[in-house]
Amino acid sequence: MQNRKVIHQGAIAIEDKTITDVGKTRELKRKYRTCYEKIDAKGGVVIPGLINTHQHAAMSLLRGYADDLPLQEWLEKWIWPVEKHMTAQDIYTGALLTAIESIMGGTTTVNTMYHYTPEKNEAKAFADAGLRGVIGHVCFSWRKKEDMRALEDLTKSWHNKADGLIHTGVDPHSPYTVDPEYMQELKEVRKELNQKYGSEETPIIAHIHVAETVDEPEKIRRAFNVQPENGVMEYLDSLGVLDQHVVAAHCVALTDKDMTAMKRRLVKVSHNPISNLKLASGISPVPEMLGKGITVSLGTDSPCSNNAADMFEVMKTTAIIHKGVNKNPVLLPAEEVLEMATIRGAEALSWENEIGSIEVGKKADLAIINFRKPHLCPLYSEVSHLVYAANASDVETVLINGKIVMENRRLTTLNVEKTIEKVEKTKNSLLNKLKQNNSKSQ
Repeated sequence: MQNRKVIHQGAIAIEDKTITDVGKTRELKRKYRTCYEKIDAKGGVVIPGLINTHQHAAMSLLRGYADDLPLQEWLEKWIWPVEKHMTAQDIYTGALLTAIESIMGGTTTVNTMYHYTPEKNEAKAFADAGLRGVIGHVCFSWRKKEDMRALEDLTKSWHNKADGLIHTGVDPHSPYTVDPEYMQELKEVRKELNQKYGSEETPIIAHIHVAETVDEPEKIRRAFNVQPENGVMEYLDSLGVLDQHVVAAHCVALTDKDMTAMKRRLVKVSHNPISNLKLASGISPVPEMLGKGITVSLGTDSPCSNNAADMFEVMKTTAIIHKGVNKNPVLLPAEEVLEMATIRGAEALSWENEIGSIEVGKKADLAIINFRKPHLCPLYSEVSHLVYAANASDVETVLINGKIVMENRRLTTLNVEKTIEKVEKTKNSLLNKLKQNNSKSQ
């Protein structure tokens, strides 16, 4: 993804965690004759690991639990009630499953927003799996003291830890669940945490749902008696909480003034087309944002609103949905979409100096895709196949931070079968708790 360059019969040299050389195989073989473990990628395509900029990793436990519902009903009547019964161990288990699914689909970095607990959490799950990630604690107006404790512990314990794999985030849930004063307070908290634990190279970012549905301004008015007359993003800008380290998920119902504010403040976007379609939230004006120079990356959203952590599906959907609704076949060409899933994702997470492209000096986060498949034949364009034809199951080997975390479809860090068994037991336990709670309330 460096200037969209494709190297045929290419090779990559890696030392420790870092890419040290990239070029033609014949040239690198002459330079590096001994002392290197060799990975044979013949018949394959090596890409930067995919970057998922909006997830709720622990929610894999609820995959298929509540489908075919509008967003508000889905959240208030189904998701939030069952989440009340989740333990720290449950959150860890759910995040572990998402980490496995992500790695097996060629995703090497995930930005996740969920409830942080010191004992077991998404950060530990990602670290145990060897997955790179930004772990954020989701904040609500109704639990400010709890949020403050969680944010301090999360950042102190995990920011830039696990050999640099884990970064952290301060994550206001949304403008309709976080009041204006608390939104501003969280911006100050992020600033203070950055002074204590972050740096210019490893900033603590913000991650928030914004303008997911057209009725969001009305939700804000009902919740806080505030009327965002010119758009939700413009409203956030009026609070002074937007900057270059803010990742705004969804961004479906945007006004022109919203996009002007986003461009001015260098806000990054996580486009989640599959989730937005499934929940009938609408379609984000991605071509317009790109035309204004706004950075747009890609996300899956949670495993219970997508219902997968498959970035290949997201890439294809992104490429075709905007062509269709705009009746313009040249919008979002494959190369641009692949950038959104790699280097633009790195930019969204303020991590572009280390990941997102295959370049000397960057971390060795790589996925090897097997192109010896009927649906990837004949080959005219690698990029076209990656966006329009490849599947997550075509990923054979994955490296993160220079470490092989999956080789020939087998994870090296975790026992997949044992994790699946644990998830099924956790699901049954959650359903029993919910059933008992409903019986008591009747």
